[in-house]
Amino acid sequence: MPASTPVRPQPHPLAVAARGVMLVLVGVLTLVVTRDPAQLWWIALLAAAGLPAVLAPEHRLLGPLSRVAEAVVLGLAASQVAVESALGGSVGGLGASAVLPYLAVPVTVTALRRRFREGAALLGVAAATLLIAGAFTEVDGGRQLGQPGYLAVCAQWLILAGLGLYAAGTLHQVMRVRGEGKPQPYAEATRLLTQLRTVARQLPGATLDPGGISEHLLEELRTVAPNNRGAVLSASGGGRLVVLAQVGVDRVDWETTLDADSAIADAWASQQPQTAARSQARSHRGGDVSALIVPLVAGVRTVGLVVLEADAAHAYPPPVVSRVTALTGPAALRLEAALLFDEVRSLATNEERQRLAREIHDGVAQELVMVGYGIDNALATVQDDADETAEGLRTLRGEVTRVITELRLSLFELRSEVDRHGGLAAAIAEYARTVGASGGLRVHLSLDESTARLPAATEAELLRIAQEAVTNARKHAGASNLWVTCEVDPPYAQIEVSDDGHGIGDQHADGHYGLAIMAERAERIRGRLEIRPRQPSGTTVAVVVGSSPRRDNVRGSAAAEGE
Repeated sequence: MPASTPVRPQPHPLAVAARGVMLVLVGVLTLVVTRDPAQLWWIALLAAAGLPAVLAPEHRLLGPLSRVAEAVVLGLAASQVAVESALGGSVGGLGASAVLPYLAVPVTVTALRRRFREGAALLGVAAATLLIAGAFTEVDGGRQLGQPGYLAVCAQWLILAGLGLYAAGTLHQVMRVRGEGKPQPYAEATRLLTQLRTVARQLPGATLDPGGISEHLLEELRTVAPNNRGAVLSASGGGRLVVLAQVGVDRVDWETTLDADSAIADAWASQQPQTAARSQARSHRGGDVSALIVPLVAGVRTVGLVVLEADAAHAYPPPVVSRVTALTGPAALRLEAALLFDEVRSLATNEERQRLAREIHDGVAQELVMVGYGIDNALATVQDDADETAEGLRTLRGEVTRVITELRLSLFELRSEVDRHGGLAAAIAEYARTVGASGGLRVHLSLDESTARLPAATEAELLRIAQEAVTNARKHAGASNLWVTCEVDPPYAQIEVSDDGHGIGDQHADGHYGLAIMAERAERIRGRLEIRPRQPSGTTVAVVVGSSPRRDNVRGSAAAEGE
């Protein structure tokens, strides 16, 4: 893809017009008060000083330096024109008023570009130039700085320019507050989502993935801070944190409760980096440990935490902490964008699922129930010896009952969600038991879930994959037994569904379509989907997220074996 060409900033029309008009004005006034065309060289010098600011208004150096040059030339010109002016009388120095109106030009330009500090600095440069030039210029046997008229004119124009700059700044603040006070939510949401879509397409992998961003951050931090293990945690609701990514040889059971007495909870509450001489893991065996916990703060909101631990004392002195925070600052904004994108996508998916459930319940399901009632009535009114007709009606009634059962299972699948307190394993177990009972399957469950939680989007996708695998086994495999294994140890998880049916090769077309959907869901959460034959018969569908943990960790787990 070719690199985009930067757009050259165009001069502000008002700034160009102001310079032209003011140059003509001060030129005419200079001729009037001095009656000497030679003094117009100051006007030409002012035009030359302002030319870079006109041609390169956004340049980091040329623009500000050009405006400073205008202020300096203006001060010198005002002093010289005041000396050469033909205005006599007891009060001298009034000729400076012929040039000083041009002071409004550089100040106006800075106000238009919302550089109010630069405008104040230009006023200071102009005032200093006027004072220095007046101190070194002699007129009528004395210093020009001692003439009341010169001082009055200079003070007058400096004050007017300062008031104009202050008024522009105040007006800008008022307009901004009014804009914030009257939001247009739908227009603003459209603009932000459009920008988010554009940014997402430009990111590596064209995705906003919290897990991927977290893994990249941990890899970056390993170059500036030594650590034996580390993790990125994020809030999941209910006063707990979830593990977005983790590095290290051993899997760690991190302290994820925000109301616990831990450095993790302190960092989250204070939004300040915390160091500790003890591990933040419930499964640590002891020994020298240095822990560094850095909150990921976007604006005023804490979106996550980075936890780094090294098996050594005093591993994170202040210089190392500074290097870590320098990397986590920009990463917090990236992670917040990814989490918001995930939340928006989850809300849209849940709303669509509820809409589909309502439509099926109020539409096709009700119509099929009415068909069943009609068949019942027909059976009740058969008076002739129509055994064959009655048998056909009974068969049709059985078919309608089967379709209604399928629809009810579909509704149950659409409405199934991972409960915030129950966990992924409980949701999968409930679905497997319900579907197994309706299909006459003996369901064998093996559940092993940590107290820590996966991100909500990952849990939702894993649940849908498990549901599709169980549904395929019931509808297409002709199985008698179903084995469901769920192992969750964030950020690792493995779901496995096996049956003793006739195998994947004999499945119907819609069964293969379900396999494609499972593959898409696994790819969405950066998981690995594996479909293989089961010995001596049947099929096994397995999905894995993350790398396999070491099983010597101390974890809260629940194991169940049932039918």
